[in-house]
Amino acid sequence: MVYESVPRTVRIILLGEPGVGKTSLILSLVTEEFTEQVPPKAEEITIPADVTPEQVPTNIIDVCLAEQSLEQVAEEIEKAHVICIVFSVDKQETLNKVASYWLPFVRDNCPDDYRKPVILVGNKIDLIDYSVIDNIWDIAEEYPEVDRCIECSAKTLTNVSEMFYNAQKAVLHPIGPIYSIEEQEVLDEVKSVIAQNIAGGIENECITMKGFIFLHCLFIQRGKNETTWTVLRKFGYDESLELTHNYLYANIKVPIGCTAELSYKGQQFLTQIFEKYDRDKDGMLNPTELKNVFSCCPRIPWHNLRYTVPTNDKGFLTLHGWMCRWTLMTLLDLQNTSAYFAYMGFNFLENESQKTAIHITREKKVDLAKKQSSRNVYQCHVIGPRSCGKTSICRSFLGIAHKKIKPHANERGDGYNTESCCINTVLVYGQEKYLVLKEIPITRVSDPLQPHEVNCDVACLVYDVSASRSFEYIARIYIKYFAESHIPVLIVGTKGEAMIARQEYILQPDVFCNKYQILPPQFFNIKENKQDIFVKLATMAAFPHLKHFASLAGDNSTWWKAGIGVAAATIMGLVLIRMLNIHRR
Repeated sequence: MVYESVPRTVRIILLGEPGVGKTSLILSLVTEEFTEQVPPKAEEITIPADVTPEQVPTNIIDVCLAEQSLEQVAEEIEKAHVICIVFSVDKQETLNKVASYWLPFVRDNCPDDYRKPVILVGNKIDLIDYSVIDNIWDIAEEYPEVDRCIECSAKTLTNVSEMFYNAQKAVLHPIGPIYSIEEQEVLDEVKSVIAQNIAGGIENECITMKGFIFLHCLFIQRGKNETTWTVLRKFGYDESLELTHNYLYANIKVPIGCTAELSYKGQQFLTQIFEKYDRDKDGMLNPTELKNVFSCCPRIPWHNLRYTVPTNDKGFLTLHGWMCRWTLMTLLDLQNTSAYFAYMGFNFLENESQKTAIHITREKKVDLAKKQSSRNVYQCHVIGPRSCGKTSICRSFLGIAHKKIKPHANERGDGYNTESCCINTVLVYGQEKYLVLKEIPITRVSDPLQPHEVNCDVACLVYDVSASRSFEYIARIYIKYFAESHIPVLIVGTKGEAMIARQEYILQPDVFCNKYQILPPQFFNIKENKQDIFVKLATMAAFPHLKHFASLAGDNSTWWKAGIGVAAATIMGLVLIRMLNIHRR
């Protein structure tokens, strides 16, 4: 068998039946958005080296049998370094054609002594609620050039970037030279030694933990210490049996204007961890179960969960709260997220660096240019004078505003400034988004805000409607920090159940908002605990170009209708522009 040297440019070709989503996968990768209207075939895409994980330029080639002959497709296969064969997971016939037509066709157009790696791609997983991977193993056994199988969705962007990354990796780090799938050998003799010497060392033809420990004791007794050390170093341990710094802290860079979120793979891993340690299967982690989760870590990384994320009445973490807490930690303390993923075994279970568990968002200036944010996590700073009700708003977001809870100034913090944050999810036009509320502490009205206290996705300026001097502070804050910025602002009046006092300021709140073309003040009442304010904050963060709402100074229904109209117009405009650009090429 001949293996090609590693190329300087990776060339990926997408094959498959019509309608399986080849073109949509390419467009979703490039634009980070999904459109229903796609051309029959995408033009060749070139991705620069500096935006690929392996720092190698990558060309992506689409194939359309309606526009190309089989001879032309064969020529593209010959020029490609890796072939992605796409099928639709909801249509069995497209998977059948993978084995009956496409794989033989690829073989026929590759040299006899060199089989190019093949990635099998099951698209449209958003249409089903089960996995089809088990149906592919027989194909992989018959065609050893199948490097791996991956399920994805061009519509939800699930695993789209991972698909192309794995295709690139199949070329740059080929499995063929170091492992023969056709000639795989099971270590029967080793298993036999373990089975004969220790009870429970082998179960279901697999080596158990007891068997694994016995095997390494055997290595050490026979003077093969290097074997055990090779294994330990493979999993990040140094000579002191501590995980190394490089193993714990993946080199993940977050450029200015970008943020860190959990990738789909990271979310899957955390869901599996939650389900594994939820021993009583009640859908939550009690204190003992939570302690067990982090038993292999230096400490439990969080405290005061009741005040930070949604919990049950006892303060136990639900799966929803669990995902919220990790989302917050990833946003504000990425290095610790990386370390704890390593401690919990992500590198071992996924056989990849923690980098694949993290998604770095595009720059905020791109969101502003596209008039829509692609992020799933938004930061909202809650700013206002002391005792105006900022804490009540934050706790209302978690559904605990009605409870008597000690002020969190006296609570033990996390050590990385998240004690003043809370996080929950809201729906923005039917899509679930995470909203982080960070309360900005104000000691004296004269104190200036620091840049990190101003910079956010949306600001919530809070005043007490019953205090006549309360609005003046946030009015001055708005004029000084937000009037000329791109940050959307929502003004919220708290204690709406009290008598509304006339504000001792040159402009009353509604007149002020009208002058600066922002939404009129929204009134908040703890007893009502309505969530519409949080939905508005998240929506404003998702559509940052809608900072000014002068024409929407009417009721809330007008605001929502206009918001939906603007969102629809924005999306349709992007689709039309993209279609025109494609046809011009």
